Amino acid sequence: MKKLRGIWQKLTIRKKISLFTISVFVALSVALLIDVWIVKVFMIDFNNIMVNNSRGGEIVTALNREIDAFDGLIHDTDSMDPETFEVSVATTKSAIYAVPLSYASLGDDRYAQLQALRTAYEIYAESRNRVIEAHMADSLHVEELYDVYSMQSYLSGYARKFADTTTQQGNLRYRALFPVVLKVPFIAAAISLVLFLFILKISRILNGSVTVPVIKLANASRKIAANDFFVDDVVVTNKDELGDMVSAFNKMKYATGEYIKAMEERREALDQLHEQEMENLRIEKQLDTMNLELLKSQINPHFLFNTLNVIAGNANLEGAETTEQMIEALSSLFRYNLKNHSKEALLSQELKISRDYMYLQKMRFGSRVEFEIDSDVDENKVVVPTFTFQPLLENAIIHGISSKVEGGKISVSIRDEGGMLQIKVADTGVGIDEETLESIRRHLQSAEKALADAGAKPVGVGVGVAVGAEPVGGVVAGDDEDTVGIGLGNINKRIRAMYEGAALDIFSRENEGTTVTITIPLLGVEEQ
Repeated sequence: MKKLRGIWQKLTIRKKISLFTISVFVALSVALLIDVWIVKVFMIDFNNIMVNNSRGGEIVTALNREIDAFDGLIHDTDSMDPETFEVSVATTKSAIYAVPLSYASLGDDRYAQLQALRTAYEIYAESRNRVIEAHMADSLHVEELYDVYSMQSYLSGYARKFADTTTQQGNLRYRALFPVVLKVPFIAAAISLVLFLFILKISRILNGSVTVPVIKLANASRKIAANDFFVDDVVVTNKDELGDMVSAFNKMKYATGEYIKAMEERREALDQLHEQEMENLRIEKQLDTMNLELLKSQINPHFLFNTLNVIAGNANLEGAETTEQMIEALSSLFRYNLKNHSKEALLSQELKISRDYMYLQKMRFGSRVEFEIDSDVDENKVVVPTFTFQPLLENAIIHGISSKVEGGKISVSIRDEGGMLQIKVADTGVGIDEETLESIRRHLQSAEKALADAGAKPVGVGVGVAVGAEPVGGVVAGDDEDTVGIGLGNINKRIRAMYEGAALDIFSRENEGTTVTITIPLLGVEEQ
């Protein structure tokens, strides 16, 4: 079946239509042959039976009439004359020879009987004619007449036997045909149903090979007309002209869709380029404004830094050592802020700035604030991101220690944990409530995900932290950005962008304190 289906699919449309036409012609021819067969059964066979029976009866009747005519002629009856006798003889002979002497149509018995009847009639005819001639000449002998009567008796017997055999064979033939005649309507209906199903099957195959692909093409064309060029390909199993046309249609549809898609992408790219150009113009204007503001902002720190140096000199001359140390610490912070533009610095430099910052805070809060640093690494050989400690210390002071009347302790712990540098800044301040802590962690995780999606790229340090300004990285209530703070969020983004595997975690309990843990790769000076 699969092989036939494959052959059908490879045929051209012209051949498929021709095959369908031939199939219909064959079906009609078969129906016609069935009609002919039915006619033969009803008309020819039954007619042959009737004709054969009729001929057998005609032979018997004609022979009896001839015998009666012969008897009347011999006895000189007034009703019989020679002409009437000749007519009866001709009728008998015609009836005997009207049946064809064919073995195929007569069969064994009837063939032998008819042949014997014809032979006996010829012998009888010769004897009959001699008797009639002798009768006319008044020289007829009784023995000859009785011989003729005897022959007539035999002929009558042959004729009746032939007629009876013909009738019997006709009856047998009729009985054989009668069941067939009864079945003919059912046979005709069954054959008609088979022919109908055959034509229906061929029609469906032709429909599936021609109509269905055309409908699929029409549906796809309507979608394309509605500017939908990315509809599914039209799938057919044809390997004829329609199959080639569908394949070409799919290629054309794909090429057109790709062309339109490319044109659309080009248009979008041009729109984005235009938007980018407008954004660049806007940024250039902002940069001009920022450069002016930056120049102004740098003038004030430099002026303040120089002024602090003058004040420190006067304090030294006046013998105010504490004031001199505070001014030098503050000056050191400004100097580090103004001159350090690298994204990394030695750990020793960061810790020095942390000590200077905490010295100023201790001068502010007195004995309420304690500070210690515990490090097991070489501070002069390890580098860390710049401005890492000061925002965390400021958070601890402002949002942890300052809110407690008795103050508290801030400790910095630096450890080498298997090739990773772990920095902990812990305080014993007021801590953070759970809701705020969860908000901070959620914001840190979202920042981590954003960096992962964008691809972490190293970022610069940015503008330094001004001492005494609004808290950098302060923990306050508000949305996520405000809750995390600029400093803490900035540290988290910077270390994750600068180092693979970096992390910032925060742990806190209300009224017990807060610990911020930073984990980055342990890098030395020679690795920079």
